[in-house]
Amino acid sequence: QFSRGSLRVAEAMADCKGFTVIGGGDSVSAANMAKVADRIDHISTGGGASLEFLEGTMLPGVKVLLK
Repeated sequence: QFSRGSLRVAEAMADCKGFTVIGGGDSVSAANMAKVADRIDHISTGGGASLEFLEGTMLPGVKVLLK
């Protein structure tokens, strides 16, 4: 139902001059379907974890790596 909009967002991100980040399985799928994933700087399937990281939450895996 929303695939056309998702594909357009993926294409717009691929055209962006800044550093681009996609987080979440559905967003990754949209980038792959639009054939623009190779033009995105960082892709993560962890949507929820990506949001928590951007919020400043210390993720368990990062915490272990910092020790």
